[in-house]
Amino acid sequence: MKRGKKYQDSVKAVDKTKVYDTKEALDLLCSLPKAKFDETVECHIRLGVDSRHADQQVRGAVVLPHGTGKKVRTLVFAKGDKAKAAEEAGSDYVGAEDMVAKIQSENWFEFDVVIATPDMMGVIGRLGKILGPKGLMPNPKAGTVTTDVAKAVAEAKAGKIEYRLDKTNIIHCPVGKVSFGSEKLYDNLNTLLSAVVKAKPSAAKGQYLKSCVIASTMGPGVKLNTAKISD
Repeated sequence: MKRGKKYQDSVKAVDKTKVYDTKEALDLLCSLPKAKFDETVECHIRLGVDSRHADQQVRGAVVLPHGTGKKVRTLVFAKGDKAKAAEEAGSDYVGAEDMVAKIQSENWFEFDVVIATPDMMGVIGRLGKILGPKGLMPNPKAGTVTTDVAKAVAEAKAGKIEYRLDKTNIIHCPVGKVSFGSEKLYDNLNTLLSAVVKAKPSAAKGQYLKSCVIASTMGPGVKLNTAKISD
């Protein structure tokens, strides 16, 4: 795959043999040649666990202090007073069986986060094979199955992100936009890493944080010194 001149220049600026302190890495990332759009900064964390075992799963959610820089669209499955509360909290879409039908018949996905009251999970279960692979299925651990839908909507729009292991034991999460600058990105990244460290399963043995790489949408990866991150 042929890369553009900006990417080539960025690659030359990053020492692939080096692990960087977090602030140094973010300063470097923010100084690299920019794309024509505001790139997302992502963090990729490899953990020393085995996601095939239930007692070594790592999953949760955390509110980033400066948000993600993305406008988050919420869909809430609720009825009655809870539906009204979701609407008053500013949810983009609120419904029940009607929304299930819309997703199934129209292949509609104009939303980024799905929130549901516990009593609606039986209804949403019909969407498991559709929402699950997209990472959109509501989950109690992520705070998206709750009776306090207003709080869940507010947190989602404020920059709450969910982190979870993929099949290769890596967590992939956005931590903001390049335009945030290194200080805000540092706050966001530190918040995410602290949450992941606290979520360490008791069954995990040996080194927990194997590696951590940050990268902008169009840029090369920058390795972080995991020894400097509290394990």
